Amino acid sequence: MLTPLPDGVAARAHRATEPLHAMVYFAPETEAHLTAAGLRPGRMCYFAGRSAAMGAVSPGVTAATFYNFNPELVARHLPRAWALATPAAVVAARYAAADEVMVRLLGPSVLGSGDVAEAADLAREAAVGLDPAGRPLYAGLADLAWPEAPHLVLFHAVSLLREHRGDGHIAALQGAGLSGIEAIVTHTATGRGFTEPAAKALRGWSEEQWDGAVRALQDAGLLDQQGLTAAGRELRQRIEAATDAMASAPWARLGPERTQRLTEIAGGLSRTVKARGAFPDNVFAAAPAAG
Repeated sequence: MLTPLPDGVAARAHRATEPLHAMVYFAPETEAHLTAAGLRPGRMCYFAGRSAAMGAVSPGVTAATFYNFNPELVARHLPRAWALATPAAVVAARYAAADEVMVRLLGPSVLGSGDVAEAADLAREAAVGLDPAGRPLYAGLADLAWPEAPHLVLFHAVSLLREHRGDGHIAALQGAGLSGIEAIVTHTATGRGFTEPAAKALRGWSEEQWDGAVRALQDAGLLDQQGLTAAGRELRQRIEAATDAMASAPWARLGPERTQRLTEIAGGLSRTVKARGAFPDNVFAAAPAAG
């Protein structure tokens, strides 16, 4: 029996570790390595790069597991990607890119430090052996071999932790009755995560589709002209609380003190990569919240 954690521990650990995963999606090294493996530049690199650990999955599976993307956007790039590069080649290219990104943003001396080695050990312990049932993105990553270099162990571990949480977050969104587009509309309305223009562009939703979701949420009493209503804010709070609860197992395994230690180290690394330009301007309303 794992010891329950104090409120907020899982959320703080997620905020500290997640940028070390998400940075790979915005780094030029990622597209360079994935196109060298055979993929086409642009969104194909994202969809194939993130889903490759699950194998040569269909656009329907990818849209289902990513949840808040327009399925029409996904279908423009998959399954074509798998005719250009194997999933194994895509996975290898992604980790080669992560290596270069971390060296560029953090530097060899930091990556060779005791703090990074300690964080890698803690994150690996937290991420290994979690129940994969109902968590396809976590399960795909969990089947991969572990890298050897400590900084890549850290990258792989925080990727596992991010997708474990994300898979649970989708369950919470479905439990709340929000579709993929309604999920991104309401999350954007909280003032965290993506700006509205970035959410529409990155997730592939047209103005008409976005406006239709807004009207449906207004009819449901969750949005008004000012943004989220009291009911909408309460719903988003319940979703985040449910997500935290479903994401608590890794941190309960480490316990509060070691979770706090990982949060401190990873938080410092995340602040460094943000300060050094890991994430573009005008995309996030606040700290990066998703991949």
